[in-house]
Amino acid sequence: MTSSEEIGRRIPSPTVDPRYFRIATALGSAPDDLGWVRAPGRVNLMGDHTDYHDGFVLPLAIDRDCLVALRRRSDRHLRARSLEEPTPVELDLDSIDAGEKPRDVEPTWGRFLAGAAAATGLAATGPGLDIALSSTVPAGSGLSSSSALTVALVLAMADAAGATLDPAQAARVALRAEILATGVPGGLMDQLTSLLGRAGHALLLDCRTLAARPIPLPAGLAVLAMHTGLPRVLARSEYATRRAACDASAERIGVRALRDATLDQVVDDPIARHVVTENARVLATADALRADDHLMLGRLLAQSHASLRDDFDVSTPELDALVDALVDAGAIGARLTGAGFGGCVVALAARSEVDSVARRAAATYRAASGLEAQAFVVTAVDGAAVLAGLPPE
Repeated sequence: MTSSEEIGRRIPSPTVDPRYFRIATALGSAPDDLGWVRAPGRVNLMGDHTDYHDGFVLPLAIDRDCLVALRRRSDRHLRARSLEEPTPVELDLDSIDAGEKPRDVEPTWGRFLAGAAAATGLAATGPGLDIALSSTVPAGSGLSSSSALTVALVLAMADAAGATLDPAQAARVALRAEILATGVPGGLMDQLTSLLGRAGHALLLDCRTLAARPIPLPAGLAVLAMHTGLPRVLARSEYATRRAACDASAERIGVRALRDATLDQVVDDPIARHVVTENARVLATADALRADDHLMLGRLLAQSHASLRDDFDVSTPELDALVDALVDAGAIGARLTGAGFGGCVVALAARSEVDSVARRAAATYRAASGLEAQAFVVTAVDGAAVLAGLPPE
């Protein structure tokens, strides 16, 4: 275990980041008397709907995160508060261990706590916990707020239960926790990115081997995420339908996953064709970033959005309008990011111009849609970490 003195040195001073003080206050404790975990959200530069078919993706962990504080209880209850949610959560770990379904928990954000407790084994063997948290990842945005929450909870609960997870194990446990909470059969991209992020780099992830290769982001490029103003809720979208269509295509072709299909095999199958061509675009985008080739980056972003819109059919009129507005405003390129069905667009722009690009695009989009787009210039950061283990009992 980590001593209280060591904890105090490892977490930022509350005067530097006031969230630590606000979260600790919610638990009636001083920051040094708690365990702390943070997990970032992510934005995906290239490679959507490829991860669950063993493909390639090119995301980065971003400087918006979920921050969790915890302390042990003497009973088998889990009590949690979120600074962004009005209703606290109270769970009986014995009930979860006995089979209570996380998807039945109310309020709905408590389902992620129940899913993490079940997936980590805390529900079976761990102590009760008091938890308080806060997230700066906007919900329903396509920036992986749910995975940031789930990764942070999994690392916190594993630490409380005395378990050590490597990044691949933690990603799989977090994915299982999220599926238990939502019923959405996602892939591993979001969890791996949150865990493996590296400051100043995107990650070229191979979702079959789980190998991650850092790709430096050119100093003159800025990554801009813009929210359409329409939230995305995957449990009410056609995400599962698209995944089932990919599975059916792979079975028809006779391959383990669409990662193994050739373009000739899928040329008449739009759903599978998107996956095959998107994998190729991920590798080409990594090369274009290394070369700082803005023209190629713009072409690849445009091709990806067109494929997601026309072949995979996960765009919306609002996403299309915001992509067009960003390109017209001077972005190098733009595309929807995440699963689609709402949420965010990602764009690349010259760092010296990104603020004006965002302002002009927001004005054009407002005139076209009547909606307010929220802009986030994001920075690539390091991945999730246990900042301070639970103090000794």
